[in-house]
Amino acid sequence: MGSMDSTSAGRTAAARDRDDEGRARNARPRDGLGRPLPYGAEGVPRQPEGVVRRPEESVAEAQRLLDEGKPFHAHEVFEDAWKSGPEKERELWRGLAQLAVGLTHAARGNATGGARLLRRGADAAEEWAAGAGLRPHGIDLPGVIVWARELATEVERGVPVDAGTRAPRLRGGS
Repeated sequence: MGSMDSTSAGRTAAARDRDDEGRARNARPRDGLGRPLPYGAEGVPRQPEGVVRRPEESVAEAQRLLDEGKPFHAHEVFEDAWKSGPEKERELWRGLAQLAVGLTHAARGNATGGARLLRRGADAAEEWAAGAGLRPHGIDLPGVIVWARELATEVERGVPVDAGTRAPRLRGGS
């Protein structure tokens, strides 16, 4: 009851993590796939939230994180672009964020969620491309869409996924 109720982490509700503005924010360290680690453990530095980047910077930063096997963190970059970019591009960035989350789930061993999000992101990117173009900000959307659908099929067949080696090439090529 009240602010002294016990939370699942055994801490009181009054001790919940808050950001500088008082919003609930889990401050537990996280691993490279975004999984929470115990307080005090060494984790991967988090992506700062709410960063406004030029689209080309978002693509480059997301690719760097994907290549490092950190699709959860790449999804946060795409989410920032989705929230801060022009309205006409929001579905593109949202679809790319879904692809990164799908890769995250697949690498964590969640085949159902991973495949579902990979397909949902591919569908969103394909729908956006139908009305706007195939290479926004240099992104090879047809190639990314094929990557996502092929990976979703493999994940459903039980193929283990290493996020870094299975990262998409956002601008194509190897």
